[in-house]
Amino acid sequence: MRQIKEVFEDQADVIAYIIREANRPVAKRFAINQDNCPKHPSFCEGSWVEQDFKRGERYFVCIDNQQPVACVAYDIPSQTNRVRKAYLNRLSVLPERQNKGIGAQLVERIIEQARADELELISIGVIGKHSELQDWYEQFGFVKGETKQFDHLPFSVTYMVYFNS
Repeated sequence: MRQIKEVFEDQADVIAYIIREANRPVAKRFAINQDNCPKHPSFCEGSWVEQDFKRGERYFVCIDNQQPVACVAYDIPSQTNRVRKAYLNRLSVLPERQNKGIGAQLVERIIEQARADELELISIGVIGKHSELQDWYEQFGFVKGETKQFDHLPFSVTYMVYFNS
């Protein structure tokens, strides 16, 4: 039986493991390594997740048959320009558990949370050339925005937004 629950800093190492393992195939596909992108999620460590918690980020984990198999982070930044928004970060599903609806459940959980928090939108950043993932997010109502190239990243980032109604 699947269950999504909020977890806390004491689970940082478990969360980091899920993030690391889920993102290794992405790193391989897009030729990401520690030299060209040392902060890519495929290299995630418990200390990174601990820092996320210290900044106020919240994590939700999917437990299936009593095992943590996926996670997502939810962050409400300081409100600027009076736009009430959240960020959906680090959506990660262990490779052997992908394509089973788990990621969808986590995205839906974040959408529900943003509604409960009365936020106007949810923003995500996706590797610019990862068109399959962008198409997947569009199924939930996310809309593609601009694509940016950053000097410190070996890939472009496409921003997507979900508007709460």
